[in-house]
Amino acid sequence: MSVSFLPRCRRLLIPCLALLLAWALPGQARELAVPPEAMVEVEVATVGMSGMAGVPVVLLREPGAREVIPIFIGVAEARAILRALTGERPSRPLTHELLGDVLAGAEVALTRVYVDALTDSTFLGMLELSVPGRESPLRIDSRPSDAIALALTAGASIHVAPEVLEAARQIEYQGFDDQVVVALGITVTPLDDDLREALGLPDSAGVLVSDVSGEAAEAGLEPGDLLLAVNGETPETPLHFLELVRDTPSGEPARLQVWQRGEVIEVELSTEVPAPTPRRRAPGLEA
Repeated sequence: MSVSFLPRCRRLLIPCLALLLAWALPGQARELAVPPEAMVEVEVATVGMSGMAGVPVVLLREPGAREVIPIFIGVAEARAILRALTGERPSRPLTHELLGDVLAGAEVALTRVYVDALTDSTFLGMLELSVPGRESPLRIDSRPSDAIALALTAGASIHVAPEVLEAARQIEYQGFDDQVVVALGITVTPLDDDLREALGLPDSAGVLVSDVSGEAAEAGLEPGDLLLAVNGETPETPLHFLELVRDTPSGEPARLQVWQRGEVIEVELSTEVPAPTPRRRAPGLEA
């Protein structure tokens, strides 16, 4: 297939896919088990393992709650979620990245995803799409793991039914201290001696800020900062950072102390779920 033929294929695909989404799929979608306004918006924190069966779980942070909510997912979806959290994109898009690219190419926006029910020990999810030429949103049945992976790539918000949150709290899980964790729109990773030297960071305990978005970015936090303390306590690992955020008293902001370019700054951030932002492929990796 010639290179010049690819743009013509895309131009044909976009209107065809939009037409399919607008007219062919509505009759196949199930109804939400819970009204959208009754659901709770959550933030994806990281991925762990269930304590009982060793099955991967995605850990969701609910504002104002001390627990992290685990939802069962598959191995492939766990990898996709971790890729999205780190901002990593393969040189060629894998399944979840591909579907996100197709929706974006067709000018279809994934605005929300829902985890709205738990039936026979199976979590149920749904995509909410904004389709050109269609007034009402289009909702499509989905596995929650696929929906969450797509949401991170597309910058869609994630909403969970209260009954699902309550049931999921009973799931035992184990987190990993050596992986990426997100909370308050701040992505943190472990910090070793080599990385500390390469970035010129001080010999102080803390975790490395690898990405920021929303209010955290507006407050001046930057990738490469050293997060020294949350509410006066030093985060020893990324998962400990998440625990400290969860322990912030209800209704109060999280108080952060950060080393940035030779100075220690202090910021206060709301513990509400920050506005999601899309994870885009790095320049030079476009097809």
